[in-house]
Amino acid sequence: MDSNSLYYSLELVAGSGHILTPEQRTALESSLVLLKKNYKFSRVLFWGKILGINGVYFIAQGRGEDEMKDKKNLYSLNCMDWFLLPPASDSMIEEVSKATKGRFMGDPSFVYEHQEIHRQGEGNEPVNEKAVITVTEEKRLAVAVHQIDAEVSVVPRGAFIKSPRGLVQLNRSFGGLSEAEARKLDNFLHLRQSENMKKKSVLDMGDWNPAMDYLDALSDDIPKGSWSLQFEFARKVCVLRSLLWLGLTFYHVPMTPQHGYIYIGDGTKNLDLPFML
Repeated sequence: MDSNSLYYSLELVAGSGHILTPEQRTALESSLVLLKKNYKFSRVLFWGKILGINGVYFIAQGRGEDEMKDKKNLYSLNCMDWFLLPPASDSMIEEVSKATKGRFMGDPSFVYEHQEIHRQGEGNEPVNEKAVITVTEEKRLAVAVHQIDAEVSVVPRGAFIKSPRGLVQLNRSFGGLSEAEARKLDNFLHLRQSENMKKKSVLDMGDWNPAMDYLDALSDDIPKGSWSLQFEFARKVCVLRSLLWLGLTFYHVPMTPQHGYIYIGDGTKNLDLPFML
């Protein structure tokens, strides 16, 4: 959610129990302004927080000219001092998946270790070699934020447009979805590189607008039923909750450009969801 409307946005997702203390709100409202200035971001979003056993990570996201590609994630332990997270590479994701398990500790310097035994040699006397994989919690945090963004980030259809130069930018003329449109998952999209576009037939793409229909819709997510859509605040606010990453809440006020999402959870994926549906 945009840092400029943080106080208002937090009230709209409070129904999920996602709240911050008055001290945390005050600290964020001032520190995020300085963060935007120091890093020269176009805008700054409060992404959410990941709950650890001994501490909490507050996450902010800075956006550049391209809203999809020019993103940097930062974390803080006190809502004031921010540290840049490394970009999540494929090798980092693989290491984290092997070495980490359980909840976050709340200490970015905490080290996870995982031993792998590789059998080498042939014949009657094969040799076993041990390999130790070590991963810091800071890397695990970077991977968790990357995966949550890639799998459950949500925007309304039309809120972002692709320019002729290929840049994904805010649509300044976006006036919001109607109430009828907000009741359909087809009108909510993932802000990521499209994964399902190549699977669509020519008939499906016949009425699409290339400037707006370049993202994957939530209705195509697998497993089906991984989203909960409700209207709250006297049916004035559309609220989406992810059942795959518990703690991700998106809101949109129909007929207005107000929208955003926040994640407050333990940073673990609900792998049991297919068996719960």
